[in-house]
Amino acid sequence: MYTQAMDVMAREAGGKPQPVKSAETLAREAAFEARIDAGDFIEAKDWMPDHYRKTLVRQISQHAHSEIVGMLPEGNWITRAPTLKRKAILLAKVQDEGGHGLYLYAAAETLGTSRDEMTAALLSGKAKYSSIFNYPALTWADIGVIGWLVDGAAIMNQVPLCRCSYAPYARAMIRVCREESFHQRQGYESLLTMMTKGTAQQKAMVQDAVNRWWWPSLMMFGPADKDSPNSEQSIRWGIKRVTNDQLRQKFVDATIPQAEILGVTVPDPDLKWNEVRQSYDFGVIDWAEFWRVVGGEGPCNRERLAARNKAWDDGAWVRDAALAHARKQASKQDAA
Repeated sequence: MYTQAMDVMAREAGGKPQPVKSAETLAREAAFEARIDAGDFIEAKDWMPDHYRKTLVRQISQHAHSEIVGMLPEGNWITRAPTLKRKAILLAKVQDEGGHGLYLYAAAETLGTSRDEMTAALLSGKAKYSSIFNYPALTWADIGVIGWLVDGAAIMNQVPLCRCSYAPYARAMIRVCREESFHQRQGYESLLTMMTKGTAQQKAMVQDAVNRWWWPSLMMFGPADKDSPNSEQSIRWGIKRVTNDQLRQKFVDATIPQAEILGVTVPDPDLKWNEVRQSYDFGVIDWAEFWRVVGGEGPCNRERLAARNKAWDDGAWVRDAALAHARKQASKQDAA
């Protein structure tokens, strides 16, 4: 029977009628909400609402995809690093990012999805990843700026996730954040070396990189709170702890003093210190560009997906060999 309660649920679900929930389901939801309110962590085997599970799968898988695709802009510079030290640092960083993707895929798998499903969604273009990785790394200075700004924004975004209500995700984020901190420091140190010991041309290279990466870095925190359809519920469930706009403001306040030490300026004529709020006012983000890149029309969207698909295809023989070996070992064990 179609009831008024179903009308309400239909409106909440975007107009699609939803079935009436059983008393058992309502009781479970109430117990789940009480645990969230108490600050408890939810483990993989605990009961959870379907929407909570789906929200986590979407967020964690997109986070994992971002780590994997994020290897591409910097991986291209490993062979062109200016010194052996810089090459070793960059190689370690790219390896870390691959590891972060594996941690996060494993965390998402605890929610009932599979690595194959997530990979297929990425390779087909159905799944999203951070829009920042659709911009090109044109010079060596870009590698330092990616470490300083992009990884700095990632840390700002990810540290609160160490307190995410879903325990497997929170645990994975502890190690990820520790390693991202190393990435941010090495990027800043690289830029500081160029700005204090480099030539005029190298200093100009750093400033040019800052000009190109500043606004995409601010976009990393996601759309403005008023335009973010999932943020409110994610905050309510403890999946997120801080809103997009709050994180963006914290990032600006932390980063501008670092820019002053480096001797670079950010490309924002509206940037100024607000004595009343004790934080920085900054200009309006070009959200049309953000949504264009998210929609697949960024400078490197097609290139990034093509690179991932090529890597997947080229690695088919490795997967086949590993599977054949596993089957052979299983057959031996069965025979024994």
